[in-house]
Amino acid sequence: MNLDVAARLIQLNRDFYDRFGADFSATRQQLQPGVTRLLPTLARDASILDLGCGNGEFARVLARNGHRGSYLGLDFSVPLLADASALPEGFDAKFVEFDLTKLSVISEQLSVISHQALNTEHWTLITAFATLHHIPSTELRLNLLKTVSTLLAPDGKFILSNWQFLNSAKLRARIQSWEQIGLSDRDVDEGDYLLDWRRGGEGLRYAHQFSEDELSELAAQTGFSVVDSFYSDGEGGNLGLYQTWMAKP
Repeated sequence: MNLDVAARLIQLNRDFYDRFGADFSATRQQLQPGVTRLLPTLARDASILDLGCGNGEFARVLARNGHRGSYLGLDFSVPLLADASALPEGFDAKFVEFDLTKLSVISEQLSVISHQALNTEHWTLITAFATLHHIPSTELRLNLLKTVSTLLAPDGKFILSNWQFLNSAKLRARIQSWEQIGLSDRDVDEGDYLLDWRRGGEGLRYAHQFSEDELSELAAQTGFSVVDSFYSDGEGGNLGLYQTWMAKP
């Protein structure tokens, strides 16, 4: 995929979440089962960088569970971030509007680091729940993941989940033709899809279906090892692929 097409897909998703952010947030008022499963494994004093934080539900649960470490959430959706501001008093959390495809730019990294409450440029935990599948092109994904590796503490963990929508007949029925947005199958990569949205109006958004092998290859190319992997979420318990990555020794 060339970067001009990638830029169009990024803008498509930005427009989608600007228009339907409130409706989307209404469907995300509790954590996905896979995230809930991970909660007991998270150190309460971990400094957390949450990429694609959405409406802040993860941060709210952390606060209720007595998390003591700092938390910084990044997302490009202003409507979702507006919901994220509703946090328990006293919880050390910040939310910043940010385009994750620009995180590899050094000046943008420094902007993010300036919001870190600790006297460090590294986080002990970086999360990207239901985020990477909205980043188009291998190039932009690699740029983001390489940056994650530089922002992560040496013994830190990177936990990510990715939507497995092809595992659902209902979601497969929402796949639309690229011609609807002036593209063709030749313009996009294998695993790329255009999906419709029907709550509060009709919309379109881009998503990528990752295989385990594809994620393992991305991890290897960016200095990570996959140390845990499982499926969760949805009626069949297989609509989300969760992985924990750590830096290779």
